[in-house]
Amino acid sequence: MTFLLDEIAHATARLAEAGVPSPRTDAEEIAAFVHGVRRSELHTVKDGDFDALFWEGIARREAREPLQHITGHAYFRYLELEVGPGVFVPRPETEVMAGWAIETLRAMDVTQPLVVDLGTGSGAIALSIAQEVSLAEVHAVEVDPGAYTWAKRNIAEHGQGRVHLHPDDLAEALPELNGTVDMVISNPPYIPPGAIPRDPEVRDYDPSRALYGTGDDGLDEVRAVERTAFRLLRPGGWVAVEHADQQGRSVYLTFPEDNGWRDVRLRQDLTRRDRYVTARLAQD
Repeated sequence: MTFLLDEIAHATARLAEAGVPSPRTDAEEIAAFVHGVRRSELHTVKDGDFDALFWEGIARREAREPLQHITGHAYFRYLELEVGPGVFVPRPETEVMAGWAIETLRAMDVTQPLVVDLGTGSGAIALSIAQEVSLAEVHAVEVDPGAYTWAKRNIAEHGQGRVHLHPDDLAEALPELNGTVDMVISNPPYIPPGAIPRDPEVRDYDPSRALYGTGDDGLDEVRAVERTAFRLLRPGGWVAVEHADQQGRSVYLTFPEDNGWRDVRLRQDLTRRDRYVTARLAQD
């Protein structure tokens, strides 16, 4: 065993003791970042090349600072995105909703799908759609200045000229596109006021504006997404919106048939917890 691999083993024990959910993976990611190699190449780092900055990164992770803030990037589907303080770190749960959107758009009889991502954050959803759906044009909306800066960086790197960023509020965005959009998708803030996220990485580091919804139930932004989607979508267009696992029924009822919604469905993430709702605007 090399010196670095031995140090990774010690770091793994420290991170496990601190309650980090994936201690071995995180220790290896920090080691790879510090030493400028892939995780699969850690065994190639010579003992004399060990960098003590590894332990600085481990100490930060031990204090439950997000791994993505330490390394400066987050993985989302096939993307490596720049992230850091001021922007919500994209989660695997959201990848499931993005995957549904990509599959649905591919199945549409539309040559150049028009998509709007409301509250884009780092740009993860918008960029995944642009990368994986040929000829899709995506409009990403983000009103928070801090998150907007991160989205701008990522779109410049990965946007392929087909992702357009707008510094707008999701409730009032893009009136010029009314009635023309094929899909609206959103991961808005939805944690109820007063609720405290369990994970320190979320509670202490993700921007509160990306976490906490308004209204007694935290779902005012979800209701705003419903109104904006109704305005933007063409007949037969789709909307998808993420929510907390205990909010499924409430979000489902936000898209009533009386308002013109059809095929409303509550969908689950990989842990089979209610995670997002999809609906289609009536054709007539």
